[in-house]
Amino acid sequence: MAKTKTAFFCQSCGAQSAKWVGKCSSCGEWNTLVEEVIEKESAQNITWQPKTQNGVKAIAKPLKIAEIEVRDERRVPTSDKEFNRVLGGGIVPGSITLIGGEPGIGKSTLLLQIALSLGHLKVLYVSGEESQQQIKMRAERMGKSTDKTLILAETLTQNIFTQIKAVDPEIVIIDSIQTLYSNQLDAAAGSISQVKQCAAELQKFAKESNVPVFVIGHINKDGNIAGPKLLEHIVDAVLQFEGDRNYAYRIIRNIKNRFGSTQEIGIYEMLEKGLREVSNPSELLISQRDAQLSGISIAATIEGARPLLIETQALVTPAVYGQPQRSSTGFDLRRLGMLLAVLEKRCGFKFGMSDVFLNIAGGVKIIDPALDLSIVVALLSSFDDLSVPQSYVFAGEVGLSGEIRAVSRVDQRIAEAQKLGFEKIFISAYNKKSFSSKNLNIEVVLVSKIDQLYNILFNS
Repeated sequence: MAKTKTAFFCQSCGAQSAKWVGKCSSCGEWNTLVEEVIEKESAQNITWQPKTQNGVKAIAKPLKIAEIEVRDERRVPTSDKEFNRVLGGGIVPGSITLIGGEPGIGKSTLLLQIALSLGHLKVLYVSGEESQQQIKMRAERMGKSTDKTLILAETLTQNIFTQIKAVDPEIVIIDSIQTLYSNQLDAAAGSISQVKQCAAELQKFAKESNVPVFVIGHINKDGNIAGPKLLEHIVDAVLQFEGDRNYAYRIIRNIKNRFGSTQEIGIYEMLEKGLREVSNPSELLISQRDAQLSGISIAATIEGARPLLIETQALVTPAVYGQPQRSSTGFDLRRLGMLLAVLEKRCGFKFGMSDVFLNIAGGVKIIDPALDLSIVVALLSSFDDLSVPQSYVFAGEVGLSGEIRAVSRVDQRIAEAQKLGFEKIFISAYNKKSFSSKNLNIEVVLVSKIDQLYNILFNS
């Protein structure tokens, strides 16, 4: 059996020494070195062990479906309404949630902000990337503080579970799974085997202790969560934190959720003091402009379960070089090419010798097919250098034959446009039976072809 290994750590700067000395060789402080255990005996290097009665662990038995008792899940709501919406109503005890996103997007900020807001619960925030001092500085920048949030800078899972047993937290946050390692494996931290092992240990802890666990995960160059795909299968919910660091807005999407819908999103605005919930993103994603400008139109989209009004911007200019450029921000570049081909083939607009630049305002990424109609209008507006009235909204999918196809949940799109004071909304004629025109203060214009829409907007 291996002996217990100890070392001396400076309580001022954290420097490590093999033996006790009166003066720290790193920071020069006196009498600050304290002996701490850095490796326990091999017999104690174990994973999480649940509480048992009289040393005997209960054995699971198969039950008939009729014998299984179904109880409503008791959720723990947070003060963050956007986060509650994405999780399906709040935090489920015993669940394990994985949050992925690009570096610097705000994953750690979001979870620290939520941990500090849960002042009535004891939260253990385990960081393998930042020191305790760094986390405290971030908390001070947010202007929040609570005695219930505990910060632990550790990467060895066995030591983490030792501290969990000591403090008995009600929520555990791991930042991040790629920095953890288990001494039961010889592989380096972040390797596939270590990520699998650490995730399995965390899952076992969450299920047997009924303590919810939040895990931050890195992403690879393809935008997927780094590590084995098994990681996403083990956890109960997978959240994707999206956005451009050059823009203020962030979107958190629900990719997987065993306790709720995967059709929900949360929208935040990154400020100096942290992330702010955006309850009405349509007002922020539409720029306020005094003059009528060409190449700009408003789209009524659906992201998750909420309607959004998004500003689409297009710029069409003669190609300076031989090969025309195609650039798209926030929209699929291949779909943009398809829309340009439809406009050229079916409607006679010559985009073949023009540079086309497309931008979705706010830095958000939209995949709703109803965005097609607004993009087509923005392209035509920039092509002819004719402006579109600011009070018009568009929602429709464009087919390969130039027809405007129906989209889902058109009544919610109309209601959102009406709420924000728009005067007209253009939708597909095939959506006529999908909504009621009674008690509407907005004019609904039904169109079936792109050339018909062009005549209404620019030839009237």
